[in-house]
Amino acid sequence: MIHFIMGMEKHATFTPSGFFNRELAEAYDRRNSGLKPISDALHFLIRLVLADLPARSRVLCVGVGTGADIFALADAFPDMTFVASDPAPEMIEIARRRVEEAELSNRVELVTGYVDDVDQTGFDAALCLLVAHFVQRDDRPAFYRAIHDRLAPGGHFVSAEISADFGSPEFPGRLEDWKQVHRLMGANEESLDALEDTLRGTLQVVSPAETEALWIEAGFAQPIPFFQSAMIHGWHARRVHD
Repeated sequence: MIHFIMGMEKHATFTPSGFFNRELAEAYDRRNSGLKPISDALHFLIRLVLADLPARSRVLCVGVGTGADIFALADAFPDMTFVASDPAPEMIEIARRRVEEAELSNRVELVTGYVDDVDQTGFDAALCLLVAHFVQRDDRPAFYRAIHDRLAPGGHFVSAEISADFGSPEFPGRLEDWKQVHRLMGANEESLDALEDTLRGTLQVVSPAETEALWIEAGFAQPIPFFQSAMIHGWHARRVHD
């Protein structure tokens, strides 16, 4: 799924459970429909990354939103089961309705809360798509470690997040490309003008190199970059056997 924040106050503290109210949750899929080619490509590559999972694998979806990540995998892996968390009750409500409509209730457990609220472990894989950039920088080591600790040894971690090296010579051009994505989403000029401040302050976006270092610190093997679209970067890695 694709998460965007537009029009937030500079350096405001972002809380997903408070931001995604009922109105935003109900409009979520419609607002993101223009970015379907990006999410389709990301999900296609994730299916390839996870192709070697056992048939009856268990997958943790962190920040599942309205359930798009589940549906992207459920058909390709018919015996796969899911535990999916999201801190926004309104998003979980929509995900539950969609899961029921798709007749997947027997394969999906939904948890209202953060990854720390998932009390199960031993997952074969964990997905965290367009979520990590909402986690404040100081909290990310614990966030990645919590995901690591819920995986079985050797389990896959697949994540995509907004990532940028603000000091790189190409950053100004990347920012302009990112503004085009937000224009497609209906952003106004005021929010576009504040976009760099949002990336630096509200989201505390970090560089790809720093993200990879945080993964290794959390106990994962060397992350493998497998996806990039504008500022969205994706990696996969395995939990180191311990």
